Amino acid sequence: MIPRRRVHRITFVLAGVYNMAWGLYAAIDPQWLFRFAGMAPMRHPEIFMTLGMVIGLYGILYLEVARAPERGWLVAAVGLAGKLLGPLGFAFVIVTGAWPPSTVVLVLTNDLLWWLPFGLYLCDAWPAFRDSTDLSGGQFTNSD
Repeated sequence: MIPRRRVHRITFVLAGVYNMAWGLYAAIDPQWLFRFAGMAPMRHPEIFMTLGMVIGLYGILYLEVARAPERGWLVAAVGLAGKLLGPLGFAFVIVTGAWPPSTVVLVLTNDLLWWLPFGLYLCDAWPAFRDSTDLSGGQFTNSD
């Protein structure tokens, strides 16, 4: 068992549901952010729809982390990496003036909100991940 297991399960249920809902909404209404920020509509909304699909699929993975927190370290690490790298790209579009500052809502809810709970989970789940992995040869041990 990992420390704060219940907290982590709740976190990843919330992350999973949030991501799936966000992804579905982005697929149904890909212009929402542009309307919200007062920007011209996208010429190719399929791009935002595809982003929604990817984020929605992450939601399914986060639900798996909630189901089995002792085995979710790698999925959560990839998720947090995206949540750290995404704002870097976002900062570029803000600094260059390509997007208005009002679009920061995207980064606040999709990325920054999750930094602390994902980071805490990764710290708590690291020993279980480390113990289930042969880090010297990259082979996973058979825990069945």
